[in-house]
Amino acid sequence: MKKVGIYSGSFNPIHHGHVMLANYLVEFSDLDELWFVVSPQNPLKQKDELLDDDERLKMVQLAVGDDPRFRVSDIETHLPRPSYTINTLTALSEQHPDCQFVFICGMDSLQNLHRWREYQKILDNYKLLVFPREGYDGGDLINHPSVTILKTPILEISSTFIRQCVKEGRDMRHFMPEQSFLYMKERSFYE
Repeated sequence: MKKVGIYSGSFNPIHHGHVMLANYLVEFSDLDELWFVVSPQNPLKQKDELLDDDERLKMVQLAVGDDPRFRVSDIETHLPRPSYTINTLTALSEQHPDCQFVFICGMDSLQNLHRWREYQKILDNYKLLVFPREGYDGGDLINHPSVTILKTPILEISSTFIRQCVKEGRDMRHFMPEQSFLYMKERSFYE
């Protein structure tokens, strides 16, 4: 059975931090592949400056290119909204019974997992690979048997920072994969 990491996010826009983390995960864990799942809207976040699903999906596809270790999924655009992780993981498991899915999240998400819909079902049915985030300790779930804490490099690049800098007219070309950056500039996203 293929072991697949699910790295879900708005990727608004995708940046080097996302891609470097994904690369680290497939090289330093037992994952066979990593799938980027582009989320339409996180129910726990405000919908500010969120590009259309198709545009963010395209930027992620451009970022990963033809790397066989990665796949880009739009499954959440076909599920009821708002998008809940348990629904995504359940749908993926039903559609791909030959895969064992592992959910990837940051320490900040682990610390707030108790606020997620059916979080206990996630913990009961899936393993979680958790990467460190500055200022978060993971909360009460850090020692849960389904949780593995990774020692990934901490790169404090955020999509929010990139959007703000682009709005200010700053050149952010070295913060993003080249093709994604060019696509963003071509279409004047976030300006």
